[in-house]
Formats: sequence, structure tokens, C-alpha cells
Amino acid sequence: MARVRLGGMKLATWNVNSIRTRVDRVTAFLERSGVDVLAMQETKCRDEQFPRAPFEALGYEVAHHGHNQWNGVAIASRVGLDDVAAGFEGMPTWGDAAEARALGATVGRDVVDGGVRVWSLYVPNGREVSNPHYEYKLAWLAALRETAGGWVRAEPEARIALVGDWNIAPEDQDVWSMEFFAGATHVSLPERAAFAAFAEDGFTEVTRRFVPQQFTYWDYQQLRFPRNEGMRIDFVQASPALARAVTGAAIERNERKGKGPSDHVPVIVEIAE
Repeated sequence: MARVRLGGMKLATWNVNSIRTRVDRVTAFLERSGVDVLAMQETKCRDEQFPRAPFEALGYEVAHHGHNQWNGVAIASRVGLDDVAAGFEGMPTWGDAAEARALGATVGRDVVDGGVRVWSLYVPNGREVSNPHYEYKLAWLAALRETAGGWVRAEPEARIALVGDWNIAPEDQDVWSMEFFAGATHVSLPERAAFAAFAEDGFTEVTRRFVPQQFTYWDYQQLRFPRNEGMRIDFVQASPALARAVTGAAIERNERKGKGPSDHVPVIVEIAE
């Protein structure tokens, strides 16, 4: 049976790097964390392959958007899951393909005022600055900003959360070595400007004021995690009404430890009623 926590809710985002591989870790995290809504990225499966049963056994509904073994986004909620939408208006395609990189749903109507419109986002990587995928990434971000800004202008009091793997390190402290990343994607000025531009439409990245400095991703190679050579690329951009309701945040670094972890860790925000 779903457990409703009156007075607010916990929302988390996590690039799980294959849900079929890590479903036991993900559901164990849900059991012990008190998270009500989990946005997932890089599920790496088709809709019919998503392992729904373990989530449903814990009282979570699941919406998933995935085409193949690449990309894939999902939202699991035990506080309602309504008005599900795959992709946002104006979202660019990669070649002729509409990739599974964005999934929206309204959650928590019974626990927070008006509910929260959550978008689970897996922003394109960009690969290299000289690669066409980099231009695709910038176009994707520009389209998201334009559409999300329209949502806020149309409904200023809407609680909207743009959450997920942004594949951008907005500040120098968000990578373990700026010298190592010189000339690379994730830290380029156009990417950082695209991330910062959401503020012009009223969005606020709400995790940093509670967790000023912490990484959310460590590559599997070259002992990056034991050396704490990571990146902070997973964020929560909140509309004005939602930002006012956020009362706390955490980065669950310990989820990078143990057997078979994702290379990312969950990022949690607490939302007041």
C-alpha cells in the first residue's frame, strides 16, 4: 500500500545507468530513504522491459519512456502519477530519431499544494566540442528553456521541477580538475551559459544552497571514486513557487559504494506542503 506523508514530500533524481542491472539497489534505496518520487535517467531499456513489479510491490507507480538500450527516463511515485508526457514541445531530434530524454508527470497533489510537475531529464552529453552532438546539446537545452519558461509565464505559481543528469558542471568547483577538463564538454562557456539562462525565466537550482560542494558522478575508470575525482552534473532546477517550498537537499554519496553501483548518486530535495 502506498504511504502518504502529509506535510510535504521527498523528490530525488538518479541516473541509474541501467535499471535492469540495478533495480535491487534502486528499490533498496527507496525503502530506506523515505523518497516519495524518484526521477531516473539512463534506464537503458524499452518500456516493456522496465522492471515495474519491484516498484509496485513498494507502492510506487511507474511511468517510463524508452526506445532501446540507450537513454531512457522514468518517474516512480507513491504520491500519485498523473498527466504523463513523453518529450517536451520543441524538443530537437538527433538525426531522424526522437530520443527518450524527457518525461514529465504531475505528482503529490494530495501532499503538497497543487502538486509538483516533475520532468526527468537526460540532457545530451555533447561528446566533444567539435562534434555535431555538442550543437545538438545546446539546441536541446535552448528548446527546454524556451518551453519551460513558457510554462512559468502561463502559470506563475506552478511548482515545476526540472531534474536529472544535466551533463553540465556549472562552476569550476564542480569538477575535480579544470586543467583536466580544459577544452572539453561539460565545462565549456556555452554549456554553462545555457544552464545559467534558466534563471532568466525564474528557475533556481535549489540543491547548492544546502550542499555547497559535492560531486554526483565519478567515472568507473582509473579509481576516480576512491580519489574523489568526480563531477557535479545532477541538479534540480525549480520554478519560483517550487523553489520557495524547498526546505532541504542531500547528495547520497554512499550510493556510489558497494557492489555494482551506478556511476551517479541520488540527489534529494525536500518539499514543504
